[in-house]
Amino acid sequence: MPKRAVMTDKAAPAGGPYSHAVIAGDTIYLAGAIPALPDGTRVTGSFAEQAHAAFRNLAAVAEAAGSSLNDAVRVGVYLRDFSDFPEMNEIYQQYIKGPDRAVRTTLPVPLVGFDIEIDAVLYTGT
Repeated sequence: MPKRAVMTDKAAPAGGPYSHAVIAGDTIYLAGAIPALPDGTRVTGSFAEQAHAAFRNLAAVAEAAGSSLNDAVRVGVYLRDFSDFPEMNEIYQQYIKGPDRAVRTTLPVPLVGFDIEIDAVLYTGT
């Protein structure tokens, strides 16, 4: 089965020459989502406001690919300030639910202009 790129106007535009997601068989790879609106305007303000915006973008891309964040098998969370980890953990649980939770890696990285970026791999098979 060939791979298929996914783009949606329901999420912030891709930040470069790449797709929002790629579907390859039963697996969907979601590119990093940042805190921005679908028109490209960056969401500024508190960490919580930025985190919710990034998760909403990731969820919109998952939906455009015919899935949801509940199908996540791997999530990567990248934080500008690792002291935001506890708050991110609380917000994370609002978007990725279910008894079979994804594995996750959370790393501090030198993000410029925003506080969080999130990517994921979804599995839609059985």
